[in-house]
Amino acid sequence: MALLPALLLCALIAVQLAVVGYGLWSSATAARAGARAEYVDGDADRAARSAVPRALRRDAEVRGGSAVVVSLRPPGLVPGLRAPATRARTALDPEADGG
Repeated sequence: MALLPALLLCALIAVQLAVVGYGLWSSATAARAGARAEYVDGDADRAARSAVPRALRRDAEVRGGSAVVVSLRPPGLVPGLRAPATRARTALDPEADGG
């Protein structure tokens, strides 16, 4: 009988890790889109935000400059607990990223 709660907890943890992974992937995709837009003198903020999935767009933070940084906060599956923020950075110039 105690096995069922443990299995449910493991499943919840696995799904939460998948959601965080999706947030990491989404922030990296958005950072690349923003960097491409910045490279051609476009609007990096707008391009990055449009590359973020709608479910994550509300809490998205985008910063431009020599590198585009996108921070997202994926939703938590347990009410009251938030998933850790994910952040991706894409440099426009290889020297701007430190090497």
